[in-house]
Amino acid sequence: MSTDAEVIQRSRQDPAAFSTLFDRHAPALHRYVTRRLGDSLADDIVAETFLAAFRQRDRYDLSCTDARPWLYGIAANLIGKHRRTEVRSYRAMARTGVDDVAESYADRVDARVSASAAQRDLARALAGLSPDERDVLLMIAWADFGYEEVAQALGIPVGTVRSRLHRAR
Repeated sequence: MSTDAEVIQRSRQDPAAFSTLFDRHAPALHRYVTRRLGDSLADDIVAETFLAAFRQRDRYDLSCTDARPWLYGIAANLIGKHRRTEVRSYRAMARTGVDDVAESYADRVDARVSASAAQRDLARALAGLSPDERDVLLMIAWADFGYEEVAQALGIPVGTVRSRLHRAR
C-alpha cells in the first residue's frame, strides 16, 4: 500500500490517483466536520477540503507520508468560516447532553422507545398532581424558574413553593 505522499506525487501526473486519498480519509474527515458543524455543512466542507487539497497538491511536502494533518488543517480553516454554527451546536449539546454524531442510531432508537414509555408514566403522574403542585413543578422543571421566580409568578410565599414542590416530587 502506498503512502499518502506517494499518492499525492502520483496524482501530479495522473490526477485520478488523488481519489485514493479521498477514499482513505474522507469518511473520518466527514465525521470530524459533522461533529464540529453538523451534518448540513459537513458534505460541503469535506468537498471543499479535498478540492483545495487537490489544487494545492503541487505544494505538498512529500516528506510527510501521512496527509491527514494537512487535510485537517485545510478543513479547520474552512470550519473557521462557520464559527457561529459550531458554537450553536456546542451550546445545544451542552443544553441537551446529546451528541447526535457520537450517539449511535441504536442508542437513539432505544432512547426514543424508553422516552415514549416514560412519557406515559410522566403524563399519568402529572395528571395525578393537584393543580397547585403541577404549576410549581412545571415552572421549575420546564420554565427553569427558581423558587423566588415561581413564588412571584404564582403570588405565594417561597416556603409554599418549597412544600408544594416537595409534595409533587
